[in-house]
Amino acid sequence: MTAPLVEIFSSIQGEGLLVGERQVFVRFAGCNLDCAYCDTPAAKTEPPVCRVERTPGRQDFEGVANPLSAADIAGAVRRLVRPQPGLHHSVALTGGEPLLRANLLLELLPMLGDLGLGAYLETNGTLADELVRVLPHLDVVCMDIKLPSCTGQGPLWGSHERFLLGLAAVEDRTRLDLVKCVVTADCDPGEIEQAARLIKGVNEEMALILQSATPVRSGVAAPAAEQMLEFQAIAKRYLSRVRVIPQVHRLGGYL
Repeated sequence: MTAPLVEIFSSIQGEGLLVGERQVFVRFAGCNLDCAYCDTPAAKTEPPVCRVERTPGRQDFEGVANPLSAADIAGAVRRLVRPQPGLHHSVALTGGEPLLRANLLLELLPMLGDLGLGAYLETNGTLADELVRVLPHLDVVCMDIKLPSCTGQGPLWGSHERFLLGLAAVEDRTRLDLVKCVVTADCDPGEIEQAARLIKGVNEEMALILQSATPVRSGVAAPAAEQMLEFQAIAKRYLSRVRVIPQVHRLGGYL
C-alpha cells in the first residue's frame, strides 16, 4: 500500500492533553471534509512530493516523491528518532484525514511499534468503520467534533456518535481518548451543549478540549475570551473534564 503525504517532521504537540510533548508528525494528504477554519489547507490536495525533515527540529526538508509506502514512512520516522532515543513521545498521524488511508495504517502502525513509539491519531471523527480496524494499534485518539456553525458545513452528529461508540466498543484502559472542538467567533452555544451531551451519553469520563480557531482564512475569526469561558461553563454542566487550550505551537512559532 502507498499514500500521498504532505510532510514528515519533528516538533512539539501543540494541541490537547499532550501539549509540549515531542512527536514525529506524519501528515497525510487528502480529507473528506472542508472546514472553514482549516489550518492545513495544503493537506487537502495530493502534492507531487512529500517534505521530509532530515534533522529533528531543524526544518532541513528534502523532497521525496509521492506516494510513499509504509516502509518509506517508517524509514523517515526512524531517521528522525535514531539520533536521540527517548526524545520523542510518539508519532502523530495527522492530515488531512489519516483514516482515509486505513489500509496503509494497518501496515505502518506495527512498524512504528517496533521503533518503541506510541501512535497518536488526529482525526475528524467521521470514519468509524476505519477507526475500528486500526484502533488496537493506537495509543491516543484525538477526535474532532465538528460544530456546524464553525465549520460552515452541515451537521455530522450521527457520524460523530458512531465514532464515539467505536471507541467505546474497543475498550483499552491504557489508551487515551479525547475530543476536541474547534470554535470560532460565530459558534452557536447550543452546539457546545449538544457536543457535551453526546460525549456524556457514550463516555462521561472523556476529556473535551475547547480550542479557539486560528484565523488563517479570510472570514474566520477567533472567539473572544469571554466566549471561551462561556463555552466551557456550558460543557461543564455535562462533563467534568473540559479544558480551554489554544494552539500552543502557533503561539510559540513551532512548525
